[in-house]
Amino acid sequence: MLTMTDHVTLWLEQDRPVRLYWREQRWRVTDTPTPIYADADDVPPMITHPGKVQAGWRFQATSEAGESFVLDALRDGSGWAVVHAYS
Repeated sequence: MLTMTDHVTLWLEQDRPVRLYWREQRWRVTDTPTPIYADADDVPPMITHPGKVQAGWRFQATSEAGESFVLDALRDGSGWAVVHAYS
């Protein structure tokens, strides 16, 4: 597993990732993306069991050259970042 913070361009269709530009290459999503959930931010202290919010996606991506990784892509401000890559 590689841990990083690579900013990427992620294209969505029907709110799901379908392709991305990562490491100066075009990649396409080649499986069914799985949502990644995280604890909600900015929750008042009287809330003892805050809900989860969708923070990103885990999916397999394949380059035009045929290389594949499973990626964790999380929202990063107004964009996206790959934070883990599994080969």
